[in-house]
Amino acid sequence: MADRAFARPRALAGVAAAAVALGVTALTAALVGPEADSRTAVGSAVIDLTPGPVKEWAIQTFGTADKLMLMVLILITIAVLAGITAKLETRRVPLGSITIALAGVAGCAAVLSRAGATPIAVLPTVIGTVCGIAVLRLLVSGRFSDGKPAEPGPRDGEFGAAPDPGRRLSLVTLGFLAAGTLTGVLGAVLTRARSSVAGDRNAFALPKPAVPAPAVPAAVQPVGVDLPPFITPNADFYRIDTALSVPQLSRPDWKLRIHGMVDREVTLEFEDLDQFEVIDKVATLTCVSNPVGGDLISTAKWTGYRVRDLLARAGVHTDADMVLSTSIDGFTAGTPVEALTDARDSLLAIGMNDAPLPTEHGYPARLVVPGLYGYVSATKWVVDLEVTKFNLAQAYWTKLGWSERGPIKTQSRIDVPRSGQDVARGPVTFGGVAWAQNRGVRAVEVRVDGPNGQGQWQNAELGEAYSNQTWRLWSFRWQADAPGPHEISVRATDGTGAVQTSQPADVVPDGASGWHTVSFAVE
Repeated sequence: MADRAFARPRALAGVAAAAVALGVTALTAALVGPEADSRTAVGSAVIDLTPGPVKEWAIQTFGTADKLMLMVLILITIAVLAGITAKLETRRVPLGSITIALAGVAGCAAVLSRAGATPIAVLPTVIGTVCGIAVLRLLVSGRFSDGKPAEPGPRDGEFGAAPDPGRRLSLVTLGFLAAGTLTGVLGAVLTRARSSVAGDRNAFALPKPAVPAPAVPAAVQPVGVDLPPFITPNADFYRIDTALSVPQLSRPDWKLRIHGMVDREVTLEFEDLDQFEVIDKVATLTCVSNPVGGDLISTAKWTGYRVRDLLARAGVHTDADMVLSTSIDGFTAGTPVEALTDARDSLLAIGMNDAPLPTEHGYPARLVVPGLYGYVSATKWVVDLEVTKFNLAQAYWTKLGWSERGPIKTQSRIDVPRSGQDVARGPVTFGGVAWAQNRGVRAVEVRVDGPNGQGQWQNAELGEAYSNQTWRLWSFRWQADAPGPHEISVRATDGTGAVQTSQPADVVPDGASGWHTVSFAVE
């Protein structure tokens, strides 16, 4: 009877012990450095070990919230395992304690696997693991109960009620759970405060470009329809990357190593970039995970240095065909040499929309390569460029089944009307965006109620073209006379005259294709 009374809160005791272990680890990691944060290390290891199709499912399902969902899933898994094993904890077979110890070992291994980690980085995980085991052993020891079964008597709250042998244990357990949670929050806050490069970024003034970008004419934006702005504000720019915790890299700590198939190895510090010409460039970036009709595409004005000028300093061998770029957190991307050295002016970008790069978008420096999906080109927090060949090296996503080169396909999207939207009768204006980076968009066509509804393709009105490296906004006037359900489709023609294919394709291995179609109703 007493054992059953003790067993009831044991699951909660396991959760409390896990919370203490994680909380103490987070707090001590704040004193050692961000590389000692085992929670981020474990999460990053999970990302690295997850099969490509599962990663793609997560991006498609959760979008930019995929990392948050991963952390929530990890915490739920830890809580469930801790609760189950704690219920089985005994003095002879301390299964719960063994589980916490094994989790600690996994945390240490994950920490040591991260770039820049040293043996001392595992110390917070070791301390947290020991504290978690100690708390679990204390809570299941019976010390907080009188060890006797409750005697029959009045109900709780009545005069002379029999004492509940599990109540004291439950209260102590909740206290440890709260302490672990608060300690973890405090550790996260301290880690962010100690590692943040916000001060370094705020003190940085972008250099004046020697070659400014042409002004964006007002005519790029169609009137009378609610479309995204031609230039995407930094806060709205899509973010897809593998960094579970945004790297905090200051300008004094940043270095770019250029090596491999070059005449001479070069290492550039941030102040060395002053030797190169600064340019501004407006370019549209697209994620390979963007489905047909998706929003993983944005446009910004980038400030930086031509990558070809940096590579020329090292001297690229004529037989090299790929540059493997590496982020401070170990992510890699393989970019064709010609994309970094031709007239598209690929950038080592340091600014975004007339401000230093936001940390989540690569501060202090990142790559911007027009015309290629981001997984082969848009390395953030870039610190290494290895000139090599495609048959000698593989990048992060190509190892998981994505194609090597990743040129962006001609695509278009309907923003108005939204799927399932009701449209008032009378004249309406629909609209959206189209893109074919490095080729440009020559035309956009819209079809309402076809083919069974006998609708024909009609030309949409195009906003003014800015460049072949940016998207193009379009609008279409339509008379909504017939009430009931309708369907609208869109297709684009690029600057070479090629019409966007109707053939549906998944985002794997080289980007989605097909016509975007939206259903709506006229009231």
